[in-house]
Amino acid sequence: MREDITSIPVTDVFEEQDGCPICRMRDLLETRVTDYITGAAMMEPDVRQETNDRGFCLTHYRQLLKKRARLPVALMMESRLAEVEKQVFAGLPLIGKSPKKQAAGAQSVMDSCFVCERVDWAMTRLLATVCRLWETERDFRDLFEKQEHVCLPHFQLLVQVAAREMDKKNVGEFQKAASVLCRKQLEELRADVSHFCKMFDYRNSSDENADWGNSKDSIERSIGWLCAREP
Repeated sequence: MREDITSIPVTDVFEEQDGCPICRMRDLLETRVTDYITGAAMMEPDVRQETNDRGFCLTHYRQLLKKRARLPVALMMESRLAEVEKQVFAGLPLIGKSPKKQAAGAQSVMDSCFVCERVDWAMTRLLATVCRLWETERDFRDLFEKQEHVCLPHFQLLVQVAAREMDKKNVGEFQKAASVLCRKQLEELRADVSHFCKMFDYRNSSDENADWGNSKDSIERSIGWLCAREP
């Protein structure tokens, strides 16, 4: 496979073949962004201004806290709260914005996330590269088809991106390949969840040697497939 600076990150992700490749791609990007902003970049004025303005969603606040770097998070939170006060309330009580405008400002605050925006920007370009490689590289097409599965949200995203990025003659075949990977996992999950439920039947629950198969974590895996996030 011919590789260049744009294809290497994509092929590295697809080489792993463990779970959904687009989830792995997103996780890698999130790790890079959260490492970046809790490191030296935290004190860079332009980066700090962006985190002040945009803040983070709950998912990415949780990821930041898992970094065990509480001081950087606290410093960003300190300036973020000051910025939220300006964006939402702007002024002294009863003199500033009306409650209706404050609520609109609150909605804008809740809808923004620095990490989401950075990851979405990078994902758009990486997924375009996925489409290009699938069209031009037989090796990558084989690699794509060998993936363990594609989760439901990222199946939808791949279909959407393909319609925008790929030559019309290739779109249908690519979308079908993504569908096969997505549906295969659905069939496995349905069987595992059904088996899990059957294990609570009195005929099985009393048998210490009953075989649970792959069903014990089927609920968690199903949530991951449905939501593109492990619970």
